[in-house]
Amino acid sequence: MNILIVYAHPNPDSFNRAILERVSKALVEKGHEVRLRDLYAMNFNPVLSGNDLVDVGMGKLADDVAVEQDHVRWATAMLFIYPVWWFDRPAILKGWFDRVFTRGFAFEYSEAGVVGLLTQQKAAVIMTTGGTESDFEGLDMDALLVHPVTEGTLAFCGIQDTAHKVLMGVPVVGDEVRHMMLDETVEFACDFF
Repeated sequence: MNILIVYAHPNPDSFNRAILERVSKALVEKGHEVRLRDLYAMNFNPVLSGNDLVDVGMGKLADDVAVEQDHVRWATAMLFIYPVWWFDRPAILKGWFDRVFTRGFAFEYSEAGVVGLLTQQKAAVIMTTGGTESDFEGLDMDALLVHPVTEGTLAFCGIQDTAHKVLMGVPVVGDEVRHMMLDETVEFACDFF
């Protein structure tokens, strides 16, 4: 498969970076082609402006968006790796979706309703939280953290085969647990892709 990894964490020494490195290596060793879009390293502009909306409506794209859409077209699968901040994706990743998954590219409206246009076979999400399981007790984790991306964005745009892995309490668990988490992410990615 051609797997596009979209990564969103500003700290190059983060646990998310360790996930990225381990999973990327494992996917390449499994025989996949992998491309990385490191949004912070790219200094990706996440702001969808009014002019952007007008331009998209007229069939024009900003150069950086056109590049990202070419990467999405190349991919037969996508993997998103990011920390959860305020029960959601970092703003830079949300902005990537806002600017790149445009009407006419990722979805379209028809008389029958929304039609997803993305043709990727699969997409997965690996996310980390600072909060522990007990911090989220009584909350619907899938509805809060997972569904906005897997259903609200990816399935909406046509990708039906999605999976997710949530790693909780990363800053407060010990090194041994974090090592186990890294192994789990590799297993998750290699089993899914």
